[in-house]
Amino acid sequence: MAAWTSVIRLRALPLFRFSEWDAVFVGLSIVQAAVVVAFPSIPLIALGLWWNANTIAHNFIHRPFFRSNALNGVYSAWLTIVMGVPQSIWRERHLAHHADRAPRVQLTRAVAIDIVLLAALWLVLGLTMPRVWLLTYLPGIAIGLVLCQLQGHYEHAGGATSHYGRLYNLLLFNDGYHVEHHARPGVHWSELPARAAPGARYSRWPPVLRWLDTFGLQGLERLVLRSPALQRFVLDRHERAFRKLASHLTDVSDVLVIGGGLFPRTALVVQRVLPAARLTIVDATDEHLTTARTFLDDSTVLRHGIVDAASPMDADLVIVPLAFIGDRSAFYARPPARTVLVHDWIWARKGHSAIVSWLLLKRLNLVTEELSTTLSTSLT
Repeated sequence: MAAWTSVIRLRALPLFRFSEWDAVFVGLSIVQAAVVVAFPSIPLIALGLWWNANTIAHNFIHRPFFRSNALNGVYSAWLTIVMGVPQSIWRERHLAHHADRAPRVQLTRAVAIDIVLLAALWLVLGLTMPRVWLLTYLPGIAIGLVLCQLQGHYEHAGGATSHYGRLYNLLLFNDGYHVEHHARPGVHWSELPARAAPGARYSRWPPVLRWLDTFGLQGLERLVLRSPALQRFVLDRHERAFRKLASHLTDVSDVLVIGGGLFPRTALVVQRVLPAARLTIVDATDEHLTTARTFLDDSTVLRHGIVDAASPMDADLVIVPLAFIGDRSAFYARPPARTVLVHDWIWARKGHSAIVSWLLLKRLNLVTEELSTTLSTSLT
């Protein structure tokens, strides 16, 4: 169930064509403009353009918010000012995408108004705040457009692809339901979760981060292997998160780490935090174990093998890596040990949790047998 489903109540108002909740978009566009004026910066302008284009402007294109055509025209002009991109041209480009044709931009009245408004905005900024306009505003718009291009590319690379992460769909108003949106472009954003397509192509990554599927976690691991500075960084961040959860660990004598080859950050952190525990690493690749041995002492047991949540595990604590290939949710629903520590993406908070690093987009989730029933219910 999507994050917004429980708070949406559709009711047409005299001002709004479809839902009173579209007023939230109007308010947010005003807040966005106020924040950029108060705190002009490249990241705010770039992220604001990307976010608005995929939420407010996108939904306004498919379902204009107001009953009055005049109000819709005024609001379209307002979006041009807020985004720094002519909304009428943005609309034509997006509708052409849905129609699978090349955009046909003509000099209509709406396009002319948007161009004049944008030119006036740029002229005012250039005359009154030339440094802000040249060194902050224009770079922010350029980066925002690159983010939008990245978003559009990875939403369709290999075919339309959805992302069902709760945090992303909360912050971007169900934008992750992309396969469902393409199937019914006119459906209101609040109804998309109810139309989730069984078997739809999906990714665990939001579109702007989907390039990480190509780069791969193993590539990141090998990068860390070549840099002592990166090794110190990831060890420090993982140890801080582990120690925050240590109060929930009791009578841990045996620790099993699934994976952990290449740079064995988890095993090294366990040795620091639980020095008396017996440590075993199971990895599916012999080469990874050979590399890991160079960082570990002989007391650590290294085994070649494949482990999943259904495998028998004689350990007090089982640790699952971010690179685990298989059903990660099974470790939450049916923990194979008294305590399980799962490396997960930063937006996937479950059980007792601690953030490893915003930069690494990573957190640790600690699950006990007492929490498994609750988590199993939330995952169904």
